[in-house]
Amino acid sequence: MRDELLDLTLAQGFDRAQWIDGDQIVLDRSFRSHCASNACGLYGRCYMCPPDVGEIDALMAELRRYRCGILYQSVFPLEDSFDFEGMQAGGQMHSARSYALDGMLKNAGYTGFLHLTKGGCGLCVVCAKTQGKPCRFQEKALSSLEAYGVNVSATAKNAGLPYIAGANTVTYFGLILFKENALCRD
Repeated sequence: MRDELLDLTLAQGFDRAQWIDGDQIVLDRSFRSHCASNACGLYGRCYMCPPDVGEIDALMAELRRYRCGILYQSVFPLEDSFDFEGMQAGGQMHSARSYALDGMLKNAGYTGFLHLTKGGCGLCVVCAKTQGKPCRFQEKALSSLEAYGVNVSATAKNAGLPYIAGANTVTYFGLILFKENALCRD
């Protein structure tokens, strides 16, 4: 079953995927301050981003209840290190793959997993939060690794995945977490 899940993940177009034990996921509450700096412009403007996604200590405690997961990544070439359009296009492609994977897992009958991906939900062009309305896709929306306090660089290292894939590339990550003994090593 573990191999099937890894194959299903890679079949979505991700460049690499690796199983990781829950205790190898590095959490650091200071990553929330990166969100609060609002460099992306989504802080307080997206239900799946801080502060609306939840209090950092509660989210880290929730994540710790999962025993293992698959850390996956997408690598996109850039014209140069200032290729903002290439970074955005890669981010959109990574998000589309993450949502496709999420749907496939649910359609295959997997339940009770936690799926996190790159920053910002991205399902809606404008989050309903900015209009004072409830989330339109509450069952589909994905939160970010950083919103849950995941130190992606250290976690990638623990999983044996490169955080930086080379010059003139951008790398995005996602993580699917499971509680099931059948999937996780004892």
